[in-house]
Amino acid sequence: MTGLSALWLPILVSAVLVFVASSLIHMASPWHKGDYPRLSNEDQVLDALRPMSLPLGDYMMPRPSSRQEMTSTAFQEKFRRGPVVMMTVLPTEMSMGRNLALWFVYCIVAGVFAGYITGRALPPATPYLQVFRFAGATAFIGYTLALWQMSIWYRRAWTTTIKATVDGLIYACLTAGAFGWLWPR
Repeated sequence: MTGLSALWLPILVSAVLVFVASSLIHMASPWHKGDYPRLSNEDQVLDALRPMSLPLGDYMMPRPSSRQEMTSTAFQEKFRRGPVVMMTVLPTEMSMGRNLALWFVYCIVAGVFAGYITGRALPPATPYLQVFRFAGATAFIGYTLALWQMSIWYRRAWTTTIKATVDGLIYACLTAGAFGWLWPR
């Protein structure tokens, strides 16, 4: 068993590596360029929504107010007529500072969990590949598995989820490599 306090360096190094890799993947490569296609009538849709001053948040339309309404003929007809929409209303500012800071904190949290689980399973001086295996599997879970729910339940494009899973595999390998390299001897 290896205490979490002995793993602060691999936790921080892995967070920095993942942060830099994710920045390169999202900003310097075309890998995610097509994740959210543009509507052909985008201006029309935005012009229709703008006067409604929608509060920030997640919305589903049509949205029944109860189970009873969901089974009503009127609601089912509204649903069939479509469109059926899930949308998130975001702030109109373009600042990425908050998002990047939260992403870095998330990378640290993923590293803490990878360190905790790996540290409970392995003592100091464990060979690189064993550390890599435990830390990598845990980081992969942290960076990817919850993304699949979005495609299962909310019909996010599977290609987007699979690309994010590949990203998560890269992040997991970087995390595992940092832990294997910096594992206490």
